Amino acid sequence: MRQLVVIPLVFSLAIILLLSSNANAHNITRILAKHPGFSTFNHYLSVTHLADEINRRRTITVLAIDNGGMQSLLDKHLSISTLKNVLSLHVLVDYFGAKKLHQITNGTTLVSSVFQATGSAAGTAGYVNITNLKGGKVGFGAEDNDGSLHSFYVKSIDEISYDISVLQISQPLSSADAEAPTAAPSAIDLISIMSKQGCKAFADLLRVSKALPTFQENVDGGLTVFCPTDSAVNGFIPKYKNLTDAQKVSLLLYHGIPVYQSLQMLKSNNGVVNTLATEGANKYDFTVQNNGEDVKLQTKIVTASIVGTLIDQDPFVAYKINKVLLPRELFKVSDVEAPAESPKPAGKKKGSKKGKQAAADAPADGPAADEEASDQKAADDNSGAKEGVRFMMMLFLSLFIGILLL
Repeated sequence: MRQLVVIPLVFSLAIILLLSSNANAHNITRILAKHPGFSTFNHYLSVTHLADEINRRRTITVLAIDNGGMQSLLDKHLSISTLKNVLSLHVLVDYFGAKKLHQITNGTTLVSSVFQATGSAAGTAGYVNITNLKGGKVGFGAEDNDGSLHSFYVKSIDEISYDISVLQISQPLSSADAEAPTAAPSAIDLISIMSKQGCKAFADLLRVSKALPTFQENVDGGLTVFCPTDSAVNGFIPKYKNLTDAQKVSLLLYHGIPVYQSLQMLKSNNGVVNTLATEGANKYDFTVQNNGEDVKLQTKIVTASIVGTLIDQDPFVAYKINKVLLPRELFKVSDVEAPAESPKPAGKKKGSKKGKQAAADAPADGPAADEEASDQKAADDNSGAKEGVRFMMMLFLSLFIGILLL
């Protein structure tokens, strides 16, 4: 009888360990480190920060190039930013294991690549043509190269079903669009990139603002921008119009941080970050907090989520977020709770100097210190509670299966 109890418990423990190991995800650097013949490819995935992009994604295929193939690519003397575009064409945002390659519907398919997320891909550039040929041969070609199949499947290097597949192809994919000279970071047109990637409303506000030069001046040294979607900005416009010119500048600067932060870096470095609006006693900071693959930005007034990447070209990266970030220096919680009312920007009250100081110290401009501490504790408790619930669900599931085996 004791053995009958022990067996399901051991089985339950195995399930918990399996589920826990799946949460650790994949690491392309470690996968390729086991194959010295791909050391150059592995090295440049890290140099271009594509490794971070690959590791954060799920359901992805990496078309790996051996050292010989990489040398032919390096002989073109491409800049690092251009090389990143070329290599990102070799990272497909869908899963293709060796078996699936030979089961493609109608024998051919177009697959989107990470190159499209650079903000540089135009038209069909960024799509890869995969065709299952006769005799078990599979060809690959960049769609902007007329879909010409100039590279072929060699072997599977590693596969984690429906998560990541690393396949060797015979030579690098050729794409004139990906190999086109890339603008230096300081020459990047921030407004153009935002406008064509679903953030035109925010770009239009920035275009006519005195905040724009600050964004442009920080590109060379490192800049991360969080662009609210058009729908988020359009809904916020009535509140924006009620701000003073100086407050509008601060609000726009609040959407940028003066360092390069890839998505993987944001996930691993949770905590408070300063923004372009931070100056002296003016905090204008917010908290980065991730929950699995989701990265959230918490301002004490609103919590926004990163919903996409507009461009990731070290030292500049721009993300799309689903809400306008509201700093506690300009807004209060009631501004969000009652959207029909326009915000009453701080600093517009008339009266004595003493009265102005009292208004500046009033909690309406943002949560008091003890309230902030309380909010942070609640957030931490909530995060811990979620982890506890997740673990208990795993435990009960495994125990239930164990009982069924009795």
